[in-house]
Amino acid sequence: MSRFPLLLALGLAALGLQGCVARTVASVVTAPVRVVSKGVDLATTSQSEADEARGREIRRREARMGELEREYGKAMDRCDDGDDDACESAKAIRAEMKVLARGIPVDPEDD
Repeated sequence: MSRFPLLLALGLAALGLQGCVARTVASVVTAPVRVVSKGVDLATTSQSEADEARGREIRRREARMGELEREYGKAMDRCDDGDDDACESAKAIRAEMKVLARGIPVDPEDD
C-alpha cells in the first residue's frame, strides 16, 4: 500500500510535465522562425518608416529653402544698391535654390 501514493505522485508529475515538455519542444521548433523573422524586421524598412523619413527630409529641405529665400532677398537688395559681390552671391544662392527645389514636392492647387 505504501507504493500507491508514490505511483500516484509519479503519475501526476508525468501528466504535469507533459505540458512543460510540449511547450519546450514547441519553443525549440519555432525559435529559428522567430530569429529569421526578427532579422527580416531589422533589415527591412516598413512603408510607414519610409514615409516618415521622406517627410523629415522634405521638411528639412523646405526649411533650407526658406533660409535661402531670405538670404536671396537680402543679397538682391544689396545687389540693387550696386554691390557686385552681392549680385554674385545672389546668383549662387539662386542656383542652390533651383537644385533644392527639385526635391520638394509641389502641392496641387485647389480648383
